[in-house]
Amino acid sequence: MPVGVPPKGGPLGRSRSRLSASGLTTYLRCPRQWYLTRKVGLSSPSSIGQITGLVVEDAVCRVLMHRPGVMVSLDGLRTWAHALCEQEAETAWQEGEEAWSNRLWKREDSEWSTVEVDDYNKKIRHGIDLFLEEVEACFNQNGGPYINEYRSGTSPFNVPSPAWGEIPHFPVPEKVRSLESRDWSVDHAFAWQAEDEPIQWNEAWEIARPWFKDPRVHQPQRMFHPEGWAAGELDLVIRWDGNIRLVDIKSGHSGSSFSESLQHQLRFYAWLWSRTNEEGTVQQMEGWYLSSKERIIYSAPSDVELTSMDEEFFDINQTMRSVGEGASLIPANPHQDKADHLQACTGEAAGCGWCSVSTENLASAGPMNEATRQAMLHGFEIKSPCLPFSNIPSRVDVAGELIAQWGPLPNHFNEPVLGAMLKAGEATIAIEEAEPGAFLHLHDSKATKVVVTNALPGVWRDQPRLYVDAESKIVTQSGRDLPSTRIGLLRTRANVEGLVLSIRQQRGKRLDGRPWSMLAFHLWDGHHVAEVVAFGSAISERLLNLQPGEKIRLIGAELGWRAGLVQLRIDVRKTRVELPGPSFASKSI
Repeated sequence: MPVGVPPKGGPLGRSRSRLSASGLTTYLRCPRQWYLTRKVGLSSPSSIGQITGLVVEDAVCRVLMHRPGVMVSLDGLRTWAHALCEQEAETAWQEGEEAWSNRLWKREDSEWSTVEVDDYNKKIRHGIDLFLEEVEACFNQNGGPYINEYRSGTSPFNVPSPAWGEIPHFPVPEKVRSLESRDWSVDHAFAWQAEDEPIQWNEAWEIARPWFKDPRVHQPQRMFHPEGWAAGELDLVIRWDGNIRLVDIKSGHSGSSFSESLQHQLRFYAWLWSRTNEEGTVQQMEGWYLSSKERIIYSAPSDVELTSMDEEFFDINQTMRSVGEGASLIPANPHQDKADHLQACTGEAAGCGWCSVSTENLASAGPMNEATRQAMLHGFEIKSPCLPFSNIPSRVDVAGELIAQWGPLPNHFNEPVLGAMLKAGEATIAIEEAEPGAFLHLHDSKATKVVVTNALPGVWRDQPRLYVDAESKIVTQSGRDLPSTRIGLLRTRANVEGLVLSIRQQRGKRLDGRPWSMLAFHLWDGHHVAEVVAFGSAISERLLNLQPGEKIRLIGAELGWRAGLVQLRIDVRKTRVELPGPSFASKSI
């Protein structure tokens, strides 16, 4: 089933270098929008529609997890299910309100008071009504090919469909504390009939229930390509009739501007399913639209099409990996032909905004408020001791002796990466993959006296560090001295100032259930944009109150890298954060 362990990923199994369904569809709509939002990481103000899509889908899944008692008719089953929908609509509305209040940057024309519980109830009911069509078909086929297996107490699938009362499936169970001793049982009225008895409506519900992301499982429930460069997270997998159908849930309707991306998204899922050797062959793909209660059906890709997608998706991923280095230019000159200036759409692509920010279109382009727009139009001056992002060195060569190797071990994102130690004279420095799988040959060098070329200089926990990726190499030292940078002279911190372009906060749980939090905002120095991140205790209240259009100065920010792009990190002990006033220093925090 579509639940895998990240082959080269961290607790979230996410990587900006990994191809995903949403990343693919964004790239196909507008390559430059993909680059700015997915790789650079620029966000836009949150909309109520984004919140609605998340909480309503979760509510539909929670209804599906219930187990009905004896039902004498489809109408009785529908009445029971619709009562659950009403309860879950209230829960979803409350979850949405909390999520909305926690968003740091929201659309100015959106108010949560406009959201109605009845609208949520309608969407959830529509989702359940589409599922009840499956239940009716299952009933008419007397339960399909697996009914006797279910009645004997066994599941025909490696990973059963989630249900209240059943033990959840964790992709990495050894990381979950007290999993074996926890009580997952829930009282319900459901009971299987004896073998060869006519099917009951509650049995048809139980058999037809699709696989979906279990809300009790905090670990990623995704499919991962065996080579690690692609991953996907399915909404529903219908399989009661012996056929595999992949379903993506949309909270809107089929006439939206995003609807043309549905087929590309489902094609990607079908391809990934086949390449991860999941159970069965995909026979059909569907989109379920909750606002309009529509079921849009697509044929699954043929073997020939799947083979063609191998090359298509790999080439797209290679392009994604190769573009961008250091800090990214904004606004861009649309006539420049540089790697990070991928082709932008003409403004008609769904979800676009940042792609249109160029030297020829600043008056109305992009998801910017008026303060940001005016600053971009007029610019501002960087003052000492701060330097432009373009002055941050992105690549260095360092010579030394390899004296240790380790890993994979967790990095600051808690992702498993390979590491090594380089010694030059009395100085030593750690070498680490910039991302999981970014430099798989780190331990392959047979020579000890080497030069690490095209490494990314940085720091972690006050110790200098070299990050290596696909552009880096480890070569044997020749008889002659090669030009290189001394370890003690590596630049590992930066003094910067700029304008906040976007801001977001992320929270979650690690594989072992421990919480994590990260704040990310993007600074614009008048020409380039770079990401700034803070973790855990480094996230202060004042940082949380930052808004796009504000200026901020960072003294002693740690230098790091993400997917080849510069990423500045706030060290709670060593980084000074200053806000503007008569002088920046007057409002230090």
